[in-house]
Amino acid sequence: MDPNSFPTKGNLILAKNSLALSNQGYELMDKKRNILIRELMQLIEQAKDIQSQIDITFTEAYRALQQANMEIGISNVEELSFTVPVENSIRIKTRSIMGTEIPLVEFDEEGNDMPTYAFYRTKESLDKAKLAFEKVKKLTIHLSMVENSAYRLATNIKKTQKRANALKNITVPHYEQLTKDISNALEEKEREEFTRLKVIKRMQQGK
Repeated sequence: MDPNSFPTKGNLILAKNSLALSNQGYELMDKKRNILIRELMQLIEQAKDIQSQIDITFTEAYRALQQANMEIGISNVEELSFTVPVENSIRIKTRSIMGTEIPLVEFDEEGNDMPTYAFYRTKESLDKAKLAFEKVKKLTIHLSMVENSAYRLATNIKKTQKRANALKNITVPHYEQLTKDISNALEEKEREEFTRLKVIKRMQQGK
């Protein structure tokens, strides 16, 4: 038997304190869950918007690339594509939202918009394609950050929900019942003690 369940005033105080802490913990978990859900919904809307922009920009980019292939030849376009440097400036940092580590993706944008080929060998369509694909790259980087953040928030929301449910459905009812049981036992003891004292007093008066 748990010694903290013995009907003593000390245990009653402990049970009431534990009940208060459990209720406070549930309220904090509930607030945390609501904040995380609000953040998640905002990220979902951002992801939809970015994905829509990517779809539109991809269409523009492939249309321009197709035009460039026809104007200067597929082999020439392929040769010019090798002049595009590999992106290696991406850096990942983090920030915290209610204990959830959210990624912040950064990369160097300076110089990315400058062509790496001579203008006299190309047409305007290739420039349009390059700019469109650069925009797609930026949007894709941003989308990856948003989707990763949303996944981490969703995972934390699930954990927070489990903890909140455990507090609400298990811990709080346990301490409510324990407080009630100890209070009832102490009241019963007090009634028995009162009755015993009355009997003793009556016996003393009858002598």
